[in-house]
Amino acid sequence: MRANELVSYNIVGDGIPVSLTGSPGDAARGRALVLARSTTCILCHSGPFPETRFQGDLAPDLTGAGNRWTASQLRLRLVDASRLNAETIMPSYYRNDGLVRVGRNFAGKPILSAAEIEDIVAFLATLRD
Repeated sequence: MRANELVSYNIVGDGIPVSLTGSPGDAARGRALVLARSTTCILCHSGPFPETRFQGDLAPDLTGAGNRWTASQLRLRLVDASRLNAETIMPSYYRNDGLVRVGRNFAGKPILSAAEIEDIVAFLATLRD
């Protein structure tokens, strides 16, 4: 499956309870993705990453994310945070329609693949106080 082909998912309450890939993600790959400045989390969030300089301060600290949110809730926040807060500045990482001000490289495709979403969910779930 190519990254721009979205798999279907069901939102239940404030989350997506079922893995987009049908299996758990890899937390080590998820950590690398969280710290990648090209597309994801560290641009806006800070967290327990002492080796990483210049962490973001626009969004909540990721320390303890695994205590604050379930995997289901984390998954929906990554897939499409606007479902929870229409005014959010957080990108919808797993959408390809109805978006505004999309960078040329991301037009018509999601920023992250289903596997990358699951990897990040797996990592964030390990962040406990």
